[in-house]
Amino acid sequence: MTERTELLVPGPAEALGALLDVPVPDLAGGAGLPFLWHWLYLLDHPAQADLGLDGHPVRNTVVAPPAPGRRRMWAGGRVRTRGVLRCGEPATRRSSVVSTQDKRGRSGPLTFVVVGHQIVQGGQVVVDEEQDIVYRPLGGPTTTADGPVVPAAQDEWSIDVTPTLLFRFSALTFNAHRIHYDRDYARDVEGYPGLLTHGPLQVLAMAEAARARGGHGDAVFDYRLVAPLFDHQGLIVRADSGATSVRDVFGRQTATGTLRTSP
Repeated sequence: MTERTELLVPGPAEALGALLDVPVPDLAGGAGLPFLWHWLYLLDHPAQADLGLDGHPVRNTVVAPPAPGRRRMWAGGRVRTRGVLRCGEPATRRSSVVSTQDKRGRSGPLTFVVVGHQIVQGGQVVVDEEQDIVYRPLGGPTTTADGPVVPAAQDEWSIDVTPTLLFRFSALTFNAHRIHYDRDYARDVEGYPGLLTHGPLQVLAMAEAARARGGHGDAVFDYRLVAPLFDHQGLIVRADSGATSVRDVFGRQTATGTLRTSP
């Protein structure tokens, strides 16, 4: 288990608001952080010497690759909130590996890791979540079947995915994974046709689309990343009665989520 404590400040939240052009609550006045915005805080800061070729830490970290050369993917997760995190107060994140399972897939050995995080503030567990991580071998080139463009509907939110946006989100979340900002690496080493849009960015967009429809208070959010999303494919979000999703500009779904009130 690892533990990290820091004083929460408005800066990261204000930066995300500017990045996505979404409203930021009056954090200095006591308002709580919006749902999932804890992903900007209590971040790991690995030493440069601990990073692997792909930019992820390979040692001195809660989740280390099970073998050299494995590709790391964030596959989904579950988040439960029991209140809001407030700026101006310290918070503590405790992280541990909940489970590890090895399987055999068509591409070779797969390792599924569930990582648990709890964030405590004022003696109360405010955020309780699990993240599903998959490690798989490096494969061949990834191809996409882009078709006719499907314009965003009136009830959808279209985000212009640019290298600048991906780089800024990587910087904001201290994510050095090169597939999000190094096009040469993404293409020549991992075989991708473009820069990969972050899974957490898609999930945050789903949560923000739900917030725009009236907020969620204490909530439980189950989400899955079902297909890779590349920068040239855009990002279009929908939220409707607790069901959220992300698709590309060609209509292909890449993420889904279900948001419900926490019991």
